[in-house]
Amino acid sequence: GVSGTSVEKNITLDRATRIELSCRLDNKYSHLKSLQVTWKRGNETIRHMNKTENSWSIQLRILDNSNLGGYSCTLKGEEETSAMFHLQPKIEGKEKPIVSYEGDTAVMICKSFGYTPTAWTWYMTNGSEQIAINDSLLADKYVINRLSANVTHLKILKLTKEDDGVYWCEAAFELGKSKGKLKLRVLSLMVPLKPFLAIVAEVVILVTIVFLYEMYSKKKEKSA
Repeated sequence: GVSGTSVEKNITLDRATRIELSCRLDNKYSHLKSLQVTWKRGNETIRHMNKTENSWSIQLRILDNSNLGGYSCTLKGEEETSAMFHLQPKIEGKEKPIVSYEGDTAVMICKSFGYTPTAWTWYMTNGSEQIAINDSLLADKYVINRLSANVTHLKILKLTKEDDGVYWCEAAFELGKSKGKLKLRVLSLMVPLKPFLAIVAEVVILVTIVFLYEMYSKKKEKSA
């Protein structure tokens, strides 16, 4: 990285695992000598470190929430640069949009894998802003259920076109927060009726043509 700045990287985990964090000095800084390298978890210095040419790494065993959080490496010499790793649990929402119709009820689900959140928060997107959903103030519109420690449901009642958009579920952990993204599409009731109406229109046109042809045929017979 550039001297005096910090490079940041988010790492999401979905289960207990072993992980290696590595800081590599960019080639344009390879001329720097006598570097002092320090690894920390929060403010606590981590002593054990593996070194290869222009690269320093630590190996971690992530078992539970206590191993999550921020890990950093700092390189000091003629210049100083650093990197920060944010370890956080994986939060899953549905990748495909949830499709429902005006007047119906939609249910969105978020799950946390491997780690138990201390709290869940749901957000709706208004332009570029995320607004927290308070179901106690809008009980006739939203219902939030925490079915288990690792699962939360958001139920949206009496859907309108204004409910169409992006929603976020946020899980709070002892050492940070993680978000999952969900999309809701609210369709008009006319959408599923359009193919049916098109078929009905074709049938009506066909029947009309047959009826007119028969009328024409009868008139022709009488004339004959």
